[in-house]
Amino acid sequence: MSTINRLLDPIVVPKVVKVKQTFERPVIHDVLGEFKSRLAAKSVMSQIKPGQKIAVAVGSRGISNLPEMVKILVHEIKKAGAEPFIVPAMGSHGSATAEGQRNMLIGLGYTEEYVGAPIKATMETVQVGVSANGFPVFFDKYAYEADGTVFINRIKPHVAFRGPYESGLMKFITIGLGKQKGADICHDLGFGKMAENIPAMAKVSLAKTNILFAVGLVENAYHETCRIEVLKNSEIVETEPSLQAEAKRLCPKIYFDKFDVLILDEIGKDISGSGYDTNIVGRYHTPFCTGGPDITRIAVLDVTNHSHGNANGVGILDFTTKRLFDKFSFEDTYPNALTSTVPTSVKMPMVLKNDKQVFQACIKTCNRLDKENVTLIRVKNTLSLGEIEISENLIPLARENQFLEIVSEPYDLPFDDKGNLL
Repeated sequence: MSTINRLLDPIVVPKVVKVKQTFERPVIHDVLGEFKSRLAAKSVMSQIKPGQKIAVAVGSRGISNLPEMVKILVHEIKKAGAEPFIVPAMGSHGSATAEGQRNMLIGLGYTEEYVGAPIKATMETVQVGVSANGFPVFFDKYAYEADGTVFINRIKPHVAFRGPYESGLMKFITIGLGKQKGADICHDLGFGKMAENIPAMAKVSLAKTNILFAVGLVENAYHETCRIEVLKNSEIVETEPSLQAEAKRLCPKIYFDKFDVLILDEIGKDISGSGYDTNIVGRYHTPFCTGGPDITRIAVLDVTNHSHGNANGVGILDFTTKRLFDKFSFEDTYPNALTSTVPTSVKMPMVLKNDKQVFQACIKTCNRLDKENVTLIRVKNTLSLGEIEISENLIPLARENQFLEIVSEPYDLPFDDKGNLL
């Protein structure tokens, strides 16, 4: 028996129960109908003329209903007589290569066959000006050469800094459409300056390029679209902060302020820029964010297929599996850290041979003598918090919370003969 096995085999993984978490749930029931209605109400298509080439910029996040909305946008642009094409707007993601970013879009469902427009991917940019605070501003070459650019993105809290513009439209312009070069410059002074750099640089692109309009999306805690705003170029700067405030109010959470162990089934770039929402787990890779629960040990079991081996964020967790380690791609992960200037997020935590050992290692190292009373929570990912699993010793606390409902009897987690969850 290996020493690792000898140390971990005696550790008992507690029984768990399924718990339903309830959050405020505003929702648009007919998302595509609402989107078409918003486009018509703002008359944004009147800016597009027959024969024009229009870039539709799309990012790397897994956003609810987005492929369907991009398909509608492409259709409406064609109805106006123009020729739409898709451009990846994702900074340094996809290995910071055109082919890598193209593959990310295809993996997320933005194929030419589905959306009705080809993907034109490049890492080349055009410098369009200099921001008020002295930074050169870059813009995707294909988008710049088009007759117009439009884009859709979700607005949400950032995982590494605070400000009126975090993850959303202005960041999409500066870092997404700025490609790796724009992302690199914006991050150069660290996340402490991001709240200043993002709007300063985005304002230059709004003034100097062909951006026609943007679509801002807000999701509720169930990863459902609950607000759609079509914003003309001149409306983006003024409107986004209120959408950011709404997104923060609707964020999901784990309704336990302090516990011993959190297990994430998966992380990935399609879930969050850091692989998971650091605001939810209370672990941050910069000193410019705080808050969230107090958790002694956090581990992750896998990385999503859509992330293409980009396991950014694993470095600030405590344990992971050999399965994730084998999928970890230096070429897909490291460009993100080199661009963001935060190497901590791509370090490798302790790697264990299977899921069960990850649970056991978290329990063994959580600094409790009474390990049989360890408090443990397991979630699929930080986008899927409507139903979670909690150790049975958390049942009394769950019953005291009006937003929690226990929906199962206690049961043992099902591990297969290799020690992995079924």
